[in-house]
Amino acid sequence: MHSLRVVSVNIGEKRTITFNNRTIETGIFKRPVEGSIFLDSEHVRGDTISDRKHHGGVDQAVYGYSAIHYSYWGKKYDLVNKNYGVFGENITFSELEESEIHLGNVYRCGDIRIQAAGPRIPCFKLGIVFKTQHIVKEFWQTTKCGVYFKVLTGGEVRSGDVFVLEKENTNQPTIAELFQEHRPKSINCE
Repeated sequence: MHSLRVVSVNIGEKRTITFNNRTIETGIFKRPVEGSIFLDSEHVRGDTISDRKHHGGVDQAVYGYSAIHYSYWGKKYDLVNKNYGVFGENITFSELEESEIHLGNVYRCGDIRIQAAGPRIPCFKLGIVFKTQHIVKEFWQTTKCGVYFKVLTGGEVRSGDVFVLEKENTNQPTIAELFQEHRPKSINCE
């Protein structure tokens, strides 16, 4: 992927939910925002990260997902009334193909620079959003995982911005290959 066009920027507030008789705090429920979001070194400003053990930090500062994947999932799940951000992404890109993005690729938008740092590993919270844990298993059966980005140089991003490939790291595996390497033999959706 030589360029990534931003179609939506999304943030979430902390929600407390009950799942399997447990009370859980989560920030997965993202919604599109008008204007811009600020990419910081360890998170998106104004976005909630409730589980810092598994989310956020330098290597998971920003989660990007492809608008094209919404078409795929829309055939399986009702996404008609869903906004971008339903997969928990901070940035929805018009096209983001995990099989073409290598670990370490660097993208630039003005002064902002982000680096592909790894695939998103799905957990039960995705199933809560979709009201079925089956989506977690299906998510693992694809390579439509999205990309976690490290923020090398922060700044404001808005819908319509374009990130251009600055450095391609073809000696590293693709995000899709890394995702397949992490695929568990059996999937526990609890």
